[in-house]
Amino acid sequence: MTVDGFFPALSAVFYALFLVAGVYIYASLIRQIAARPPYSEPPPLRTFGWPEAILAVFLAFFFLLSLSGGSTHNASRIGNRELIASAAFTIGLLLALAGFLRLRRFDLDSLGGFSKIGFFRTAITAGIFILASYPLIFLADVATQRMLRGAPPQQPIVEMFNESSTLEQRILIIVLAVSLAPLAEEFIFRFFIYGVLKRYLGKVVAVMASALLFAAVHAHLPSFAPLFVLGSCLAVAYEWSGSILVPMTMHALFNATTLTALAFQEHSQP
Repeated sequence: MTVDGFFPALSAVFYALFLVAGVYIYASLIRQIAARPPYSEPPPLRTFGWPEAILAVFLAFFFLLSLSGGSTHNASRIGNRELIASAAFTIGLLLALAGFLRLRRFDLDSLGGFSKIGFFRTAITAGIFILASYPLIFLADVATQRMLRGAPPQQPIVEMFNESSTLEQRILIIVLAVSLAPLAEEFIFRFFIYGVLKRYLGKVVAVMASALLFAAVHAHLPSFAPLFVLGSCLAVAYEWSGSILVPMTMHALFNATTLTALAFQEHSQP
């Protein structure tokens, strides 16, 4: 075997082992979740009811109806004002949802497991789980590229980051992608929508449906399958750990790694 053929073969073997490790880790998580007795942990003081179910359905329809408008945005036309406006809307939606739950007298701390595990355990757990999810996401991305017969167009936020000519806009994108987006999306999709779906439809349907909605709202068909895999991994991690901080940290690490890879790829090109 020549040197030119050795490194591709070594990369293929490394990826195969990485994929096996990722499948094993998430299969183990699912098996441990399924093996838990129904009342292994004390239930929260309150569980989601029909008002939360109505709100979850409303949010799902709102996100789906907004897809047609969101998919037509040209990334090159989006400036700092649009980014700030989008961030303000996201913060407002997050605060409104949290306020609604507080008015309904929900204990968000115990329900979401915010203080269930410490900082270092959260970081280590999230790092292991997001690392294990990468080969699964990559496999879904490769399958999508083969189905579309070529490299698909990038997501608008990724295209915007690549085409940004100012440091201020790139910093703003990084801050939003690494802090606000994981916090808001995990609170809405995993903590709330997944929690409501699990309450009425069971864990399996909740994982699938919340991941489908999570992938759909990004309004980027080539990324649908990878985002569905990511959403499923985030939901499994949340269910296994019992703390929404784990998928939030996973999501932040995923976005940070993606933006870092984009910046490194740009600087490495001649």
